[in-house]
Amino acid sequence: MMLKLFKENIRIAFGSIKTQLLRTILTVLIIAIGITALVGILTVVTALENTISTNFASMGANTFNINQYENNLKNRGSNEREIVNPIISYPEAVAFKNKYKYPFSETSLSFTATKTAEVKYLDKKTDPEITILGVDEHFISNSGLEISLGRSFNQFDIDNNTYSCVVGSDFEKGLLKDVNPIDKIISIRGARFKVIGVLKEKGSTFGNSQDLRVLIPIQVARSLFTAPNINYTLSVMVGKKEFLDEAIDNATSTMRRVRKLSPTRDNNFGIGRSDDLINRILGITKYLGWASWIISVITILGSSIALMNIMIVSVTERTREIGVRKALGAKKITIAVQFFIETLLIGQIGGLIGIIIGILLGFAIATAMSFAFVIPWVAIFAAFATSFTVAIVSGLYPAIKASKLDPIEALRYE
Repeated sequence: MMLKLFKENIRIAFGSIKTQLLRTILTVLIIAIGITALVGILTVVTALENTISTNFASMGANTFNINQYENNLKNRGSNEREIVNPIISYPEAVAFKNKYKYPFSETSLSFTATKTAEVKYLDKKTDPEITILGVDEHFISNSGLEISLGRSFNQFDIDNNTYSCVVGSDFEKGLLKDVNPIDKIISIRGARFKVIGVLKEKGSTFGNSQDLRVLIPIQVARSLFTAPNINYTLSVMVGKKEFLDEAIDNATSTMRRVRKLSPTRDNNFGIGRSDDLINRILGITKYLGWASWIISVITILGSSIALMNIMIVSVTERTREIGVRKALGAKKITIAVQFFIETLLIGQIGGLIGIIIGILLGFAIATAMSFAFVIPWVAIFAAFATSFTVAIVSGLYPAIKASKLDPIEALRYE
């Protein structure tokens, strides 16, 4: 009996929607725009978070770097004077590496020799935009890099300063295109290097291509690229993530000893954890999520008012019909449910259209920006819940108003 009544109400609701089609389409569109904004932004945010998590997971969550400054940024407060930290010199870096003996940890020493190198192979050469890094045997594993072809540096390469190099994946598409890069000889600043490995593609991080670089043994880099005040980076990988905090404390005290800092002085170096940056970026995406909620709440508020207006006008236009139904014995609840289902139907149609457009829009943006797209179930659930709430809030007043109409007054209504 209940099911029959429900089916009847849905049939009447569809009939009523057809009779005021233009008005219904406009309301559905207003709801759909709000839901699209919500789902679209949440889809992009989810894709962005997924990409960041994947990228940084490959960096290894159990590594930390010792740099001149924390996060490579100088701390400048509005009222503070600029903090100037000394560079990490080669003797300091070596002293740290020798003194730091935390169990199950590997310390890597590296520096950026230049960001504007020109690399030659036979009669071909690159634009001078190649980054050359001086590294040791632990650099590749500590940085979460992978070798797609050939091999990484070993202890022998580093100890004997062999003229070998590992190149970024872009070399396979450019300078070393159509040849097997392994064992080919490339020249940098007149020095000839044998390619022993090719790095797996990393893409670009914040505009810096990770695939346009050449890694060479650190001592070779120091002899080729002599510049004053070279700043070295120390990277430490700890065997287990749960020991990271203890390892960082240990590294801090070791570095303080290397720099002979008195207990009253602050650290004059920065320690950056590999998971710091991901947490900071995910913190920013959280604000994007809030922005999407605010945009959609404003739009949805507008669609609630529009939907409520449509239903009130519908109640007024169908006063005579309501009178006839009541005269024939329809109960208050039956009339209220009929109008309520109508509102619910419009709300859900708007929600469904909004979800489809939102996901498609989010997918298009995520694909254009090379984010790893995932179906945003949270956004879909949120959209359904929102459109359902809109329909309930918008439908209550018109439904109650319709059910309270006096049948005699309603039948006299023209």
